[in-house]
Amino acid sequence: MIAIRPSSQRGHFKADWLDTRHTFSFDTYYDPKHMRFRSLRVINEDHVAAGRGFPMHHHANMEVITIIVSGRLKHEDDAGHSAVVAPWEVQRFSAGSGIRHSEFNPSETEEVHLLQIWILPEKEGLTPSYEQKRFSPERFEGKLALIASRDGRDDSVTVHQDVSIFRGELNPVNETKYAIAAGRHVWLQVISGELEVNGETLRAGDGAAISDERELHLNAKEKTSILLFDLA
Repeated sequence: MIAIRPSSQRGHFKADWLDTRHTFSFDTYYDPKHMRFRSLRVINEDHVAAGRGFPMHHHANMEVITIIVSGRLKHEDDAGHSAVVAPWEVQRFSAGSGIRHSEFNPSETEEVHLLQIWILPEKEGLTPSYEQKRFSPERFEGKLALIASRDGRDDSVTVHQDVSIFRGELNPVNETKYAIAAGRHVWLQVISGELEVNGETLRAGDGAAISDERELHLNAKEKTSILLFDLA
């Protein structure tokens, strides 16, 4: 079963410095039909204006993953971490027992376009931690490659939950297949491009909740960037 979450139906908030869309209920956007999918709690797509950002705020008991589509994002937290996250990097921090952080666009001229993902952790009260890794773009060319996992395998960042997150930069030349183990579920999120999955079409910003499927047949209609979440 594939249930599509169209981009146009996501929650939307726009201010003079922020244009954001919410796949699941978040902040002032509430939709009881779209609260989460398995342990996947948030997928926010943010456009943050040059020189602007989110001031210090508190998180607890959440695995937070940030992926930059374009531009750069500066992170600072009260545990002493300070870093700039760029395209082809993955940032993960475990809020655990509690952490305060800020996110700021350091550019004076360019916006930053990012996806922020929240995963519910398998255990509350974990010690907060931070991790950031850069991947070669070639790692994802024409295939799915792991960027986050429970055990940090294949040089992925470590997430404290039974989830594996893949990124793919797919092309219209070859079909990509993904086998789904028994009892597992998949969320697909299209960052850009257009994708056909088992006969269903997804475009930029669309997501899909997938259950009771044994295998996915992914066919890009053009150069297409996606995230695939394999969830318990």
